[in-house]
Amino acid sequence: MKKVIFTENVHTYHIDFAGHVSNIVYIQWMEIGRLKLLEAIGMPVHEIIEKLGLLPTLIRTEARYHKQLFLGDTVRIEVWLSRLRHVSANMEFRFYNCNDELTVSGTQTGLFIDKKSHQPTPLDKKSLASFAEYLDQEAKQKSISP
Repeated sequence: MKKVIFTENVHTYHIDFAGHVSNIVYIQWMEIGRLKLLEAIGMPVHEIIEKLGLLPTLIRTEARYHKQLFLGDTVRIEVWLSRLRHVSANMEFRFYNCNDELTVSGTQTGLFIDKKSHQPTPLDKKSLASFAEYLDQEAKQKSISP
């Protein structure tokens, strides 16, 4: 299974009143990761909208905070799929500090919504297959089933 892996630097505008990275910043980094994942599989958001007529829409975001990040830290972010269905996908996120310690784990669930009807809409087989290499192998057996 492939993962999208990238780094972000912690800047002053990421810090909250308590002196560590604000929890909203992790949600922003998840959005960056989600976009990078879609680009990596060859389906950037603008193409999903224009070519497939679908709106990739988040319906749930969860985060569990394990350790704090501080100003000057660099965070490594990993993104992959833990579940893929015809109309939805679960994305997993892991955030690590420079000591390779887990700082935050998160999950997002997204739906593919028809641009006109605004109803959940299945992906075609070709589009589903493009996600396969980023899908956790254990989850792959449970996913994309008829």
